Amino acid sequence: MLERIDHVNLIVGDMQAMIAFYCGVLGMRLTREATISGPWIDAVTRLERVTADVAFLELPDGPALELLCYRGPQRDRPPGLGAPNTPGLRHIAFRVQDIERVAAALQAAGAPLLSPIQQVPDTQVDYADVRKRLAYCHDPEENLLELCAYERAGNRS
Repeated sequence: MLERIDHVNLIVGDMQAMIAFYCGVLGMRLTREATISGPWIDAVTRLERVTADVAFLELPDGPALELLCYRGPQRDRPPGLGAPNTPGLRHIAFRVQDIERVAAALQAAGAPLLSPIQQVPDTQVDYADVRKRLAYCHDPEENLLELCAYERAGNRS
């Protein structure tokens, strides 16, 4: 059966801008880049004549983020993907130690939070003696991201 999530894939329009955001602003590490094409990727995607650039970004722990920029065939971005209630896969949640520091870095990079940082009420989701604080933001291509911090009750990092 399943072992763990290996990676999350984002289809992007501007590879360099997205690498700059995820590495430069959020501190991920670019571990490899490649161009993919050939019968294997055509078969996997059920598309014809696929050519795409791929970049793998990693954190010290957890799944990698795979950015994929199709040179061909291309599609327009469907509307509404940045809205929290759009059906389908909706956001990537990043666990952080200092949510205020990450929020400040996002603000400085022109990617402000969608709201002030919120604490999840214990009456709705119980994490025992841990409190969850979170906020949403968008990356440069309007993909929805969640920042979440887990802190001992009474402590704020």
